[in-house]
Amino acid sequence: MTKGFKKTIRQIHLWLGLASGLIVFIVSITGFLYVFEEEIRDFSQKEYLHVPVQEKSFIGLKTIIENYKKLEPKQKITALKVNREEPNAAVQISTKKKKTYYFNPYDGSLINKQSSDWLNIVLEIHRTLLLGDVGEFIQGWSVVIFIIMLITGLVLWFPNQKRLLKQSLKIKWSGSFKRVNYDLHQVLGFYASIILLLIAFSGTYFKFDTVKKSVSIVTGSKLRKGDEVLSKEKIDSTTIPVRYNNIYENANSKYPGATSVSFSIRKTGELRVRMTYPNDWARNQNTLFFDGKTGQMLRTKLYKDNNAADVYEASNHDLHTGVFFGLTGKIIWSLVSLIGASLPITGFIIWWKKGKKKTKKIKA
Repeated sequence: MTKGFKKTIRQIHLWLGLASGLIVFIVSITGFLYVFEEEIRDFSQKEYLHVPVQEKSFIGLKTIIENYKKLEPKQKITALKVNREEPNAAVQISTKKKKTYYFNPYDGSLINKQSSDWLNIVLEIHRTLLLGDVGEFIQGWSVVIFIIMLITGLVLWFPNQKRLLKQSLKIKWSGSFKRVNYDLHQVLGFYASIILLLIAFSGTYFKFDTVKKSVSIVTGSKLRKGDEVLSKEKIDSTTIPVRYNNIYENANSKYPGATSVSFSIRKTGELRVRMTYPNDWARNQNTLFFDGKTGQMLRTKLYKDNNAADVYEASNHDLHTGVFFGLTGKIIWSLVSLIGASLPITGFIIWWKKGKKKTKKIKA
């Protein structure tokens, strides 16, 4: 590897790092906090996420949504979740105003309502920097830059001589502050780079169609939008509660065994129903699409028909958060996210120290 080539790589690494460092730090820290979102909620919100177990069956969505409409007659539902694995888990309804309502699954009564909590704010910072579409654009391209930085960082890490390899794999804690900081940036960056690349790539998958197309090319399969439903069965859609209840009952009857069922309204106006099933690795999920106004089923995307691109799409979220590898994966992912947050700091200190050294030389 020539000195000229490495010098060019170093300049690319430096200036891209200075341009995106703050965003990378924010995204990494919020990612670290959100990895254990489920566990944090189970601990901090246990008083209304579950109710005492009763010898009763699920009351149904009709009653729950009717009770919600009495509380919020003008607020449209944006998302709804039913946990079928735990019969005593609260049914959650979310609105455009970032409020979540928790209802008793046995009698449909309101347990609690909550405005956007700190975990939701953390997630919004992670996705959009609290700047809406502009923030989402900045965040997306900052992650792309971070991928380039990880690759250029690996090139810079690679020692020119074999005898220096061992030195490049450990931190010299007995060295000066400058040396320790340099080793923290270089050595920790090397050890975390593969997982950071996986986290960053899976993050861009959410943002860019080009990334989804690249997965299709690599897997040799095309991401399916779903199979159009030929039989247009009429659904009683006179009221929203009846519509949701009928969709829920019909879906569970046709595709039994789901551990959770969630409804969400897409930007297109479609009503999307996700049904999650027990799985070992890739998420087993049936996705059903309905007309948001009539409740008529439009198309289905069943996990039994998934090709390689569909399997990756189903696994991408779990790969991004470490859930794919269980609790061990979440712990590793959180630690790696912390390292990712540290890289812009240690990198900035390296640049700052070099700048001060050059200034001293000029003055001398």
